[in-house]
Amino acid sequence: MNNYMSAVLSLHAELSLIVVLVVVFLADLFRSRPGGRGLRVLVCALMLVQVLLNLSPDTRELFGGMYVNTPFTSVVKSILSAGTLLVFLQSGEWTRRPDTAIREGEFYVITLSTLLGMFFMLSAGHFLIFYVGLEMASIPMACLVAMDKKRRQSAEAGAKFILSSMFSSALLLYGLSLLYGTTGTLYFADLPDVLQSGGLERLALVLFIAGMGFKMSLVPFHLWTADVYQGAPTGVTAYLSVISKGAAAVALAVVVRFVFPALTDDWSVVLALLSVVTITLGNLMAVLQHDMKRFMAFSSISQAGYIVLGVLAGSPAGMASLAFYVAIYVVANVAVFAVISTVEQHGGGRTDREAFNGLYATNPRLTLVMTLALFSLGGIPPFAGFFSKFFIFAAAFEAGWHLVVFLALLNTIISLYYYLLVVKAMYISTPAEGSAFGSPIHSSRGVRLCLALCTLGVCVLGVLSCFYENLFQWADMLPW
Repeated sequence: MNNYMSAVLSLHAELSLIVVLVVVFLADLFRSRPGGRGLRVLVCALMLVQVLLNLSPDTRELFGGMYVNTPFTSVVKSILSAGTLLVFLQSGEWTRRPDTAIREGEFYVITLSTLLGMFFMLSAGHFLIFYVGLEMASIPMACLVAMDKKRRQSAEAGAKFILSSMFSSALLLYGLSLLYGTTGTLYFADLPDVLQSGGLERLALVLFIAGMGFKMSLVPFHLWTADVYQGAPTGVTAYLSVISKGAAAVALAVVVRFVFPALTDDWSVVLALLSVVTITLGNLMAVLQHDMKRFMAFSSISQAGYIVLGVLAGSPAGMASLAFYVAIYVVANVAVFAVISTVEQHGGGRTDREAFNGLYATNPRLTLVMTLALFSLGGIPPFAGFFSKFFIFAAAFEAGWHLVVFLALLNTIISLYYYLLVVKAMYISTPAEGSAFGSPIHSSRGVRLCLALCTLGVCVLGVLSCFYENLFQWADMLPW
């Protein structure tokens, strides 16, 4: 009985998510009015309960150490669940449009399936569990990307995503096979004691980082990102840009820090180079984009480079700043994509930057939310993005990566420029002739609630010091 209760307490995040998934599936299967709002209300209410259940104050292991739950991973799961809830809130409009051929219930069920895979990946104490979680998250994601069956771009994006995902998974799995062949174990807790820093182990590390680099869109593993972001439905793009990337970043940090301490000099140099190149190329390419979804794709590539700085720190402060950065990135990026989706739905399907020209004249509140979110992504004080960048820069600087932090700071200036291009379009540029925004946009209640919560997060999370302090304490309690 005690073992049973321990298993339930350890797997409470996964079990509660499975309950949500099954209930939503059955509700969609048996509901009598497919076009109503009841299913979205149900899934959002269940996800809110699931977020609150995720926090756990203790560390538990299951299956001989193959599954490890900690307070830190629990709070990261809560952040990802909260981000998924925000995506669900702002996705109600486009999932019910008759011209999209999207079943609302399928979108929720597949999205929750990917989230479940990320949960297992985050709590893995063995590389087989890690890989199973990674594939559980990746394969359904391709279905989400290709969900809009009436758009050729969506099918093309799905094909590109699944091919890139297969290639990256093959690299990662080959690296794990080399690791097992040289050490005889895949347990995270056992590997630090048996790693000999040999050539095959270094190759295994490189292949692992390459595989995770595809998931995080790190340069030079980023080539799929812009096409997939542009072709996928906007709600899926929002989910892919924040939830998937956040889970992969935290998982990468846990593995390299606790599994490969003997190879710290190797992986730290590799990640430092990837970080600088990713930030720089992402920023330079974002300046050249006119489509907002491609623009945000290169912005997310750049943000992934900043996230890697938390991995480089290799300390509790680095882990805490990484999780904090992910939380702020979730609320800011979801807000941007919610506005892009709203403009797309009410502006004839346009996602180019010119579609936002003069938006302030008719939709000042929508413009204000977009501006605050972009300022946060750019790291302008006093918004939460400034504090997330400050903490992650401070952690990397304290770890001795002075030149990397300096180059990242220089790149922040470039990012401010291209974020301000969008702000200029909304406030200063003249609307194009025949613009669809001659009158205010009336968005749904879900979108308005999502934008309100994101705005609150952008304005409050940075000055809510207890949030970061708790993250630091939980990061300091990580095992191994």
